[in-house]
Amino acid sequence: MRPAGELELVAPSTGWASEATGYRRGMAVGEDDHAVHTGFMISELDTGGEIPWHVHSFEESFYVVAGTPVIDTAEGSFRVSEGEYGVVPIAMPHRWRNLSQQPARWAEMQAPAPRAAYQDDTFVVPGPRDEQAVDVDVRDPRNRYFGKITPSQMDPSKQSQDLLDVTASMRTALLVYGGINVKMMVDSDLGAQLATMFMVQYDPDGATGPHDHPFEETYFFLEGQAEATFDGKPVVLGAGDIAWAGVGCAHSFRNLGDGTLRWLETQAPQPPPRYSYRFARDWNYLREVLG
Repeated sequence: MRPAGELELVAPSTGWASEATGYRRGMAVGEDDHAVHTGFMISELDTGGEIPWHVHSFEESFYVVAGTPVIDTAEGSFRVSEGEYGVVPIAMPHRWRNLSQQPARWAEMQAPAPRAAYQDDTFVVPGPRDEQAVDVDVRDPRNRYFGKITPSQMDPSKQSQDLLDVTASMRTALLVYGGINVKMMVDSDLGAQLATMFMVQYDPDGATGPHDHPFEETYFFLEGQAEATFDGKPVVLGAGDIAWAGVGCAHSFRNLGDGTLRWLETQAPQPPPRYSYRFARDWNYLREVLG
């Protein structure tokens, strides 16, 4: 777990990222946490800052928390603002810039976890010529790698097609069950192959019992307060906190407040078609039956 005030963002002094200007980052989940499939970090870029053109041998997904950075890719230059997200496929050349008057901050998911012994599995490369940055148009069918999510999209009463930014479909479907609302953001439909990213929102009575997965999960809390357990150990999590569960780590969540509990969640590798969840209550029931 990384409490909100304990994740220090520092300017890289060595390696490929040392060529960046006005850039700070803090790794919340990675090799030091024994993660294999997850590199989860918070990045910050000052006004006028730039991260040079580079490619990764891992997949990168991002979610903008504040500001309006520009991500340059081989397909164009795009302004991404708060609530917008995207995926950068393996080996796609890209660059980050901040042309706005405010610092930019985003959460970044890397799958699998970058390896320090291999220079973070990242390579600085020449980039194409500069292009005029444009806003991401999530309604444009040619938009292959970006999306946007707003708090209202997590509201079950606001899911009609005329209220959504994009066509109502499984691509934008809100999964609602037991006081829990889930909306997919980054998945194979958006071009991701190795990880997923989605938004989770609990109503005041929202709760889920202990369960585990055959993949790694990261939770970046954005709103409200949760009571969570990880392998039976309780912890309270609030806005800005980051938690992680490895394969086989039983975890549960409950909304502690009277308002909304919301967090950004990632999974890596992508869940299998079946048996993504193993709920303790089901197998405890079998133990009682066989008693």
